[in-house]
Amino acid sequence: MVLLAVLFFLFMFAGMPIAFGIGIAGFSFFATSQFIPVSIGVQQVAAMSQSFPLLAVPLFVLAGHMMNKTGITERLIGCSNVLVAWMSGGLAQVCILLSTFMGGVSGSAVADAAMEARVLGPSMIKSGYSRGFTCASIAVGSLITATIPPSLGLILYGFVGNVSIGRLFLAGVVPGILMMIAMMFTVWLVARKRGYSAADAVPPTLPRVGRAVWHAKWALLFPVALLFAIRSGVFTPSEVGAFAVVYAVVIGTFVHRDLTWASFNEALSESVQDIGVITLIILLSGMVGYAIVFEQAPQTIAQVMLGLSSQPVVVVFMILVFIFICGLFVEATVMTLLLTPIFVPIITKLGMDPVHFGVLMMSIITLGGMTPPVGVAMYAVCSILDCPVEEYLKESLPFLVAILIVIAVLVLLPGLVLFLPNLLM
Repeated sequence: MVLLAVLFFLFMFAGMPIAFGIGIAGFSFFATSQFIPVSIGVQQVAAMSQSFPLLAVPLFVLAGHMMNKTGITERLIGCSNVLVAWMSGGLAQVCILLSTFMGGVSGSAVADAAMEARVLGPSMIKSGYSRGFTCASIAVGSLITATIPPSLGLILYGFVGNVSIGRLFLAGVVPGILMMIAMMFTVWLVARKRGYSAADAVPPTLPRVGRAVWHAKWALLFPVALLFAIRSGVFTPSEVGAFAVVYAVVIGTFVHRDLTWASFNEALSESVQDIGVITLIILLSGMVGYAIVFEQAPQTIAQVMLGLSSQPVVVVFMILVFIFICGLFVEATVMTLLLTPIFVPIITKLGMDPVHFGVLMMSIITLGGMTPPVGVAMYAVCSILDCPVEEYLKESLPFLVAILIVIAVLVLLPGLVLFLPNLLM
């Protein structure tokens, strides 16, 4: 197990692709074991692919790319402008609200951050916002996208931890809205201090709001339809992914008329690349997951943490701090696949609902994508907008503090997370 961990971090810091690094490290466990044949490792790779819930991942990835080609994003931007552009720091407020709307469309924080950096970033900088503040509001704001359903991270957590994906989707709604409120308040404070003016001096009237919402109605209806379909039992989470693809194609082709054959092929090409990377990581992580269980890592870590404190809340905070530190160095998908089988048994033993913990864990893991040294969303936004990482890091601190406060509140008040799942399921 020690060799596995050493090799994984060695390969990661050497710049090897994550999938191959985790695959070789996992294979080393079986190659050096005196008790387990190598063939078991190969079987674990194949076994990871034999899962019906796993179908939700490629389907939602494809749905997200399709929706970005169907005019839905442009309509959401227009709706966000009408609703919040009149507030202090108007364009930054639009970024935060757009991330909330995009949570019901793409489910990917990195995709949302890159899109907003290209579409809204130049306008923000031209309007006088600093590059660091622009990048921070876009990158950290994209955390909401990974919390509001459908979230790819929650799908992976549910798949690995054997937790209801439908309950996880419902549990992400309230935390996502709380994050939106906290970040919009942070933007308001910074904007008032620096004199960042509103993008639209006129507050929205009811007719303007009505027209904007009606124009974006098909995009706004999608997450509602998704949750209703899961709650009513019409579709499983995997089947909802297929419904999302069909929904995007039908709306883009027959309603918005923005989905052309060329853009359809482009969405397919981009999806294949993303799905290939994610699936390869998932399959090769099967060997590491088996090694974790075989070596009884969850039980060992549980004994250590329970030995430090007998208070469940304190242990949960320690686990989240540990996950946050790991998230600074390890990519989110890998973190989810490696740490879920370790910590779900621990928190279950503490009497904590795994749905509650899943939302907290995925928020902390995704936050690692907005922080150095391996923050994927951070680097994507900073490279697109030509912003030094040092400036981004300084400007992102108020947003990070706001998010951590929200997560602390969610730990102490589990009812906020579990309200919708308990009410509707």
